[in-house]
Amino acid sequence: MNPVPRPSLPELTAAHLREGLRLGRWSGTLPGATRLAKDLDVAPATIRAALGLLEAEGLITGRGLGRSRGIVTSTARALAAPLRVAILRHDSRSTDTPQTAAVLTEIIHSLEATGHSALLTGKAQIDLRHDVRRIAKEMKKIPADAWVIEAGSRELLEWCAAQPVPCLALYGRAGGLTLARTGADKAPAYRSAVRHLIELGHRRIVLIVRATRREPIPGAPERAFLEELTTHGVATSEYNLPKWEETPAGFYKLLESLFLHSPPTALIVDEAARYIATMEFLARRGIKVPEQVSLVSPDDDPAFAWCHQGIAHMHWDTTHLVSRVVRWANAVSKGKPDYKAINFPAEFVPGGSIGPVWRG
Repeated sequence: MNPVPRPSLPELTAAHLREGLRLGRWSGTLPGATRLAKDLDVAPATIRAALGLLEAEGLITGRGLGRSRGIVTSTARALAAPLRVAILRHDSRSTDTPQTAAVLTEIIHSLEATGHSALLTGKAQIDLRHDVRRIAKEMKKIPADAWVIEAGSRELLEWCAAQPVPCLALYGRAGGLTLARTGADKAPAYRSAVRHLIELGHRRIVLIVRATRREPIPGAPERAFLEELTTHGVATSEYNLPKWEETPAGFYKLLESLFLHSPPTALIVDEAARYIATMEFLARRGIKVPEQVSLVSPDDDPAFAWCHQGIAHMHWDTTHLVSRVVRWANAVSKGKPDYKAINFPAEFVPGGSIGPVWRG
């Protein structure tokens, strides 16, 4: 049987220096060979041999007799440790929307293409009833170097910001937190949608979103919605941003109450699944869209392209979100903190689901 090969002292020294380069311990140049030999308590000949190995790998380069070796610019990137990135979904049952599912799939593929590994957690925030203690317990079961939190509540993201493991908020309520964030900036699109509806004569406009978007205070898009109504002289109340039990039965009950007295002339319904449920509710009652009520979706579901007259919705380029997540993961893998909040603008796209206020 052949003996197990053992690394030589120069090879062990080179491995130690290689790890230092990966962690960005030195910038621009390495210390001189004499200094390194003293710091590492090895012979100068061992250091010279180790540096020769790193030069052969293209990680450092000689700069002439008596001068310290330079660190090749691409070294940190080449030596960045791949990450195991876990993605905590908002809703595992429907994976939120087809658009979100496509974004998460593309994030996984793009992370893997750059050398990282990525996985979706089995349980999502809704499965754990948005209970931060239960979510934290579930997250701690999963060995991960970094987390992507999809559409997290404010309380959850506050907890994430206090943890040592790097987290990025994909959408969610991360404003003002020391936490990387990316998503769509929908506030301008909400303002544009409200102005368009006001121009068509609408005053009773209702926005239906999850509690995580309303509490503890409305998010930026929701505030933009309410502020735009106020700007146009519409007194706002819970009618415009109602509370509801987040179950199919609770959603149905909300719609029934809305159309019982002073029915809205326009609905903005977040998430495509509930938009479709709203259309089914209206169809069963013979309420025509857009003749009797206008509908707007803040999402851009691929199914909307199959609608003959088109659906009024909000659109943004999801490729920017994917690229942002990958850049963040690469920075984390090189030991560089990244807490930037980078949002990409969404635009309101009018469609055949909106029209003038019904005068019948």
